[in-house]
Amino acid sequence: MAAASHSTAARASAHAAHGAGHVVSLKVYFAIFAALMVLTAVTVGVAYVDLGVMNTFVALAVAVTKATLVILFFMHVKYSTKLTWLVVASGFFFLAIMIAFTLADFVSRGWLGTPGS
Repeated sequence: MAAASHSTAARASAHAAHGAGHVVSLKVYFAIFAALMVLTAVTVGVAYVDLGVMNTFVALAVAVTKATLVILFFMHVKYSTKLTWLVVASGFFFLAIMIAFTLADFVSRGWLGTPGS
């Protein structure tokens, strides 16, 4: 009996070593899909509501939530190794750097005035 469970464990380990990752059920995929559709409807709804300066923040929050769901579940990062998490985090880190530099440029454009005037 112990030999049978050992061979099953050995097969599972060999199966995992050959790149077979975590298997996600269809129920999870459909739940994430439904959440993405609801968030898309929220994005469209917010576009028709005047929230003042908050429109951009709400739209970006919904977009970041949708991107996080796609990255975690459809790209299987949730069930990946620490190295994959590090690569994804470094991508977001460099995206944050690019956005910070872009916003710094945009905000500081009027500081020096127009040349020649």
